[in-house]
Amino acid sequence: MIKRKELCKEIPELTIAHDIRVRFNETDPLGIVWHGYYITYFEDGREAFGRQHGISYLDVQANGYTTPIVKSSCEHKLSLRYGDVARIETTFVDTPAAKMIFRYKIYDNDNQVVCSGETVQVFLDSNGDLSLSLPPFFEAWKRKCGLIE
Repeated sequence: MIKRKELCKEIPELTIAHDIRVRFNETDPLGIVWHGYYITYFEDGREAFGRQHGISYLDVQANGYTTPIVKSSCEHKLSLRYGDVARIETTFVDTPAAKMIFRYKIYDNDNQVVCSGETVQVFLDSNGDLSLSLPPFFEAWKRKCGLIE
């Protein structure tokens, strides 16, 4: 029996790295990044991935869809501080379902993993209805990437 998790696999070739600098307003009184901003950093990585690969929020919207996040997870391992430059690695996770899954690793200046996580997005059409099959533009993108024939 194949488990659903086994149908999802990271595609290392579809990984991008994006640097961010921690801003003062993202830190608490101790100068440590507040935990909620790591989800924002995931979004920075996801937007960079989308721009590079032609599936940005604007590309999705131009095709008549939106992609709300329905699940997110975040594991904190170390802290970032004001002024740090962090690298966000965003990897596309292939799945046969009509959704987009991304995994993230955030690294500090010493190349240590600070945080890791995952987001799951679904496709809603222009009426706000859930798409149960791959939207044509996304199917074409997956075909171009060699993920489907």
